[in-house]
Amino acid sequence: MQMTTPQTQHPVRQGIAAGTSIGAAILLLTVGVLQIFEGISAVAEDELFVVGPEYVYQFDVTAWGWIHIVLGAVLVVCALGLMTGTTWGKVAAVIIAALSIVANFLWLPYYPYWSLLIIALNIVVIWAVSTWRTDAT
Repeated sequence: MQMTTPQTQHPVRQGIAAGTSIGAAILLLTVGVLQIFEGISAVAEDELFVVGPEYVYQFDVTAWGWIHIVLGAVLVVCALGLMTGTTWGKVAAVIIAALSIVANFLWLPYYPYWSLLIIALNIVVIWAVSTWRTDAT
């Protein structure tokens, strides 16, 4: 029975994960900036957003705006950490992407297509960062 090291077991998958993780860092940076802009527009002008029916978790649109501004700023910082390949950047990227999924799930009644797109992109980010081992690339 021949033992293989983890580096030789899945080199193609690790290459894809490494490339996707760099893409994920750029994507996190872009999503962070877009969420900051989305939050600013919600805070600046409430009428820009569609007012939907009452929900259990409904907030004032201004409150949602501040949530997106803070989340966007944290996403930008995580993207910078992920670009440098730091461990804290990887952990923070997974955590903040998961929180972004929750926030955008709660944002679904207001902008369903935008929310679903961001949720899907965050799932890609979580997969890429979770499967990327820097010692194997």
